[in-house]
Amino acid sequence: EDLKGLKMRTMENPVHITAYKGFGIITTPMAFPEVFTALQQGTVDGQENPLSVIISAKFDQVQKHLTLTGHVYSPCIFLMNKASFDKLSAADKQAFLDAAKEGAKANRARVDEDDAKGVADLRAKGMTVIDNIDKAQFVAALAPVEAQFEKQFGKDNLDKIRNYK
Repeated sequence: EDLKGLKMRTMENPVHITAYKGFGIITTPMAFPEVFTALQQGTVDGQENPLSVIISAKFDQVQKHLTLTGHVYSPCIFLMNKASFDKLSAADKQAFLDAAKEGAKANRARVDEDDAKGVADLRAKGMTVIDNIDKAQFVAALAPVEAQFEKQFGKDNLDKIRNYK
């Protein structure tokens, strides 16, 4: 309920816009290069981005609060052309897959370290960081939106996302 009436910058993404509206947020789709000025001038009250983007874009200069919701997962993926992969020997295929798994683990560890340092740096610069949110309230508020998404994307697809570990 704290989000009702908040003006949030969103990407021009119908899924994001629908979800934000489910919280009572006033959505303001805009291109990323406009966000700093929009925050500075009060055109929007907030924005959503990974910590690395918030830090590199210096949003701490125009934004005083940060809520860590953990609602977005950014996967680390390794890609290879299927034709090239198929040409590899069985041993090389396995080596590639094993290396990709290790690379993904290393990437996740690095992201976690960078995020922890980023939060500490933002706090040191005076930003209020809220990290103890009641996720159950967010889930409850999005129940009607999830029902809409299940119709649009299929319950099985949403269950795969919900159950991904």
